[in-house]
Amino acid sequence: MRDTTADETAQDRPLDFLEFAAGRGPYLVRTAFLLTGGDAHLAEDLAQEALGRLYVKWRTVSRVENPAGYAQATLVNAFLTHKRRRSSGEHVTDTIRETPVSDTDPALRLTLLEALGRLSPQDRAVLVLRFWEDRSVEETAAVLKLRSGAVRTRSARALERLRGVLGTDLAELALK
Repeated sequence: MRDTTADETAQDRPLDFLEFAAGRGPYLVRTAFLLTGGDAHLAEDLAQEALGRLYVKWRTVSRVENPAGYAQATLVNAFLTHKRRRSSGEHVTDTIRETPVSDTDPALRLTLLEALGRLSPQDRAVLVLRFWEDRSVEETAAVLKLRSGAVRTRSARALERLRGVLGTDLAELALK
């Protein structure tokens, strides 16, 4: 005799995950876009890799208090793993966007993305999580598996490096 409860649970699992992936996917891609310094293709790959990792563990992940936070942590870990690989040494130059941007100040956006791209992957991850994702020091520390003090120090140093890279360009671009 067949156990219908087990069959129904197996059928529910993909639907729950599909709903989660459809809802969180765009946010994961956006965060990955910032982490990669504006590489849309790599951002999509990283988001897909993170969702793939989540799917494998979906029964466990769906029961945690904050599956979206778990997804963000998985994405950041996928990004950091990618940066550690030897094959991640490719650098995109002179890229052309495939879709138009409805940004009010594209020069400022490009300058910020270029400046983020010059930071180390860890510094970029700290800044994106702290200031773009608006996470607390403790949340950022938990995602990156660092101490809170290390996140504060890294944030301060990364912001200083970012200011050094931007120089006076940011002030000029912001006034336009």
